[in-house]
Amino acid sequence: MPLTPTARILRTAERDGFAAGAFNVIQLEHAEAILAGAQQAKAPVILQISENAVRYHGGLAPIAAAVRAAARACPTQAALHLDHATGFELIQEAAACGFGSVMFDGSTLPWEENVAATREITDWCHDRGLLVEAELGEIGGKDGAHTPGVRTDPGEAAAFVAATGVDALAVAVGSSHAMTVREAALDLPLIEALRAAVPVPLVLHGSSGVPDATMAAAVTAGMRKVNISTHLNRLYTEAVREALAADPALVDPRRWLGPARDAVAAEVARLLGVLAP
Repeated sequence: MPLTPTARILRTAERDGFAAGAFNVIQLEHAEAILAGAQQAKAPVILQISENAVRYHGGLAPIAAAVRAAARACPTQAALHLDHATGFELIQEAAACGFGSVMFDGSTLPWEENVAATREITDWCHDRGLLVEAELGEIGGKDGAHTPGVRTDPGEAAAFVAATGVDALAVAVGSSHAMTVREAALDLPLIEALRAAVPVPLVLHGSSGVPDATMAAAVTAGMRKVNISTHLNRLYTEAVREALAADPALVDPRRWLGPARDAVAAEVARLLGVLAP
């Protein structure tokens, strides 16, 4: 079916009290696996392409076209989202490629600069019908995000949303990007406080390091979009290693990429169940 606007999926998540699963695409097999998992779970899904993935492919348009084509062939609702963009040019290209939403990451900027840049990009995107997600608080690397003092303040979050007009906000509550073990401890009372203070959907980044029970509790506390990438990449890579180790004579990539795709599809379906507690 045609791509579903990200805003529609997030509105449904708010209404029904679940979190939309947002999974990153690096290769076409990722997109196929994510869509297969969503179809199995009978749940909407958000396909994300990050600025790093764009850099890997040397451009946005080819991988975006492949993901759109895969989504059109799938009967489940799927949105296309640009993840962690730091430049306006890439956001403009995403709009031209049919994305339904973008995430502008100005979290490393001083407050005034982050607000000004996010406001400018949000106004531009809203004129073109794109939802905008932004980030406030340090999610960053493992050490910084797990420092007790590094958290998003509810009052600052409310002021930031009011000043920028963003449609969704990624907040720092104890998770961390690129974790390969699932042992992050989230600040659930802080999530509840942020949910009470902020009038737009909350987004949990770095969710690969969050255990299932904690992730479900975060959804109950108010998270409405949950990003997962490294966890799926770990399973993908493990499946490739197993296939190649089982038959060192393999030369056909389909013989080892196929099992990796299947492993990710099964995990996406399972995770979407976790996100609908």
